[in-house]
Amino acid sequence: IGASHLLDILLMPQSDAVARLVVDKFSDLTENFTSPHARRKVLAGIVMTTGTDVKDALVISVSTGTKCINGEYMSDRGLALNDCHAEIISRRCLLKFLYTQLELYLSNKEDQQKSIFIKSERGGFKLKENVQFHLYISTSPCGDARIFSPHEAAQEDQGDRHPNRKARGQLRTKIESGEGTIPVRSTTTIQTWDGVLQGERLLTMSCSDKIARWNVLGIQGALLSLFVEPIYFSSIILGSLYHGDHLSRAVYQRIAEIEDLPPLYTLNRPLLSGISNAEARQPGKAPNFSVNWTVGDTGLEVINATTGKDEMGRASRLCKHAFYSRWMRIHAKLSSSLRSKIKPNLYHETKQGATEYQTAKECLFKAFLKAGLGAWVEKPIEQDQFSLTV
Repeated sequence: IGASHLLDILLMPQSDAVARLVVDKFSDLTENFTSPHARRKVLAGIVMTTGTDVKDALVISVSTGTKCINGEYMSDRGLALNDCHAEIISRRCLLKFLYTQLELYLSNKEDQQKSIFIKSERGGFKLKENVQFHLYISTSPCGDARIFSPHEAAQEDQGDRHPNRKARGQLRTKIESGEGTIPVRSTTTIQTWDGVLQGERLLTMSCSDKIARWNVLGIQGALLSLFVEPIYFSSIILGSLYHGDHLSRAVYQRIAEIEDLPPLYTLNRPLLSGISNAEARQPGKAPNFSVNWTVGDTGLEVINATTGKDEMGRASRLCKHAFYSRWMRIHAKLSSSLRSKIKPNLYHETKQGATEYQTAKECLFKAFLKAGLGAWVEKPIEQDQFSLTV
């Protein structure tokens, strides 16, 4: 057996355990998969471990979904979810959990011990030693990881037979009202608010691309980077369509040449693994809804992926506006030394104030360009020009 295959076998028990935990939690939340909202194409979840024992594992999030918002429903107040693909939603659930953990730390002395955060020498906070996050996705993430992995690979078939094909590694975008992805244009695409409202398709980067981004910028995003050191996934586990070569290329190897990252930022190379019993393909039409649950929530929230809100037209607990208001409350509580660095204003401006994060993002975009993989497509800037309406 090859060394990498041996590693896969050794990792299996942990990967299987993570997958099992997520699937079991989804079963709990959907009356043993019988509720109408158990219907799904893709299931994702995040598990937190503290140390090597899977017995100490906690499911942080569970989510489903395969669709993105329709351009006409974009919100200029941060009230709509742009991307309801399962793994993207799970990462937003993790953000929500991180906010809760920061609030816990800042609430009182007793609760401080319970938080996953400790004070960092550089000011702000960092994760306690041994706290790790593991991402489970029931199938390969759309974009570069999936495009070349149409079916299960046999164990000996993990290599890429055509590593130099032009299309390998290309940045790709999701299609507004369909499934699947298309390569980005070679020149920079600027999406405009009025253009999208007039019927240009809203482009959203593929899940493979976003995961690669998290492996450089961290999963905490720009806002939280103002309070906490970058946080990275320790492992990514696929329930089906696991091809080691394609997945590693998609989520970190294609930008291995990245350079000039600011302190604490790195190219994270998480452990990648399949599971022993690959999940069967979920045939049939993908539902239009996406569900999410974060540890501490009473039940599932159901979002209409087309509108980015729930069926009653209410904003999700995971929307930008909700997170920004939690960010503001934490910002107000923090010691003046941390606070003086940041003057909150428009959501966009506050994010721009995260200078090291923004520098790392420029390095990321440059790495894709330099590797000939295309230019990252950002959302119309008007989406983030909101301040909090209390």
